[in-house]
Amino acid sequence: MSEVLVLYYSRTGKVAQLARLVARGVEEVPGMRARLRTVPPVAPVTETTAPPVPEEGAPYVDAEDLRECTGLILGSPTRFGNMAAPLKHFIDSLGAEWASGTLAGKPAGVFTATSTMHGGQESTLLTMMLPLLHHGMLLVGIPFTEAALNRTVSGGTPYGASHVTGSSGDNPFSEDEKTLARSLGRRVADVSARLAAGA
Repeated sequence: MSEVLVLYYSRTGKVAQLARLVARGVEEVPGMRARLRTVPPVAPVTETTAPPVPEEGAPYVDAEDLRECTGLILGSPTRFGNMAAPLKHFIDSLGAEWASGTLAGKPAGVFTATSTMHGGQESTLLTMMLPLLHHGMLLVGIPFTEAALNRTVSGGTPYGASHVTGSSGDNPFSEDEKTLARSLGRRVADVSARLAAGA
């Protein structure tokens, strides 16, 4: 069974929910499984380290997860039109994986959540793609042949899945957002399976 790594940072739980929807899409592809992982929080001044295993939710990612995955889907909340610092900090630590080509040739996708419609979803998704290109990954988006992309009035972009949480963070996921998140997972998993089979 091949695995797609769904790696995310979530502060309020919305990106974690989105990650689970993406993972469901991955597992809709025969022979594919999702491996959910997260990254520890960071702070400007650190007096104590994060526990080696989070108290709840997905385990923290390690280098073995990157080596073993056949594809990668990254998720982060938006911070001023860019990914959150914890995910960027993790990516910045991947010099050895970049040098050895650990991720080269593997498909990748991205997803995000913002509190408002114009809170930087697309710029966040695009900037999350840049380090993946440096690693030689093959980017997979959501095409407009996916009907939900044409009718969504909240999250969902051709660059990746997204969710609009609302200013108080209590917007439920729309059916279109759910559909598009699963579509992203399916697409990355499908490309992963085809590459693994040499198709």
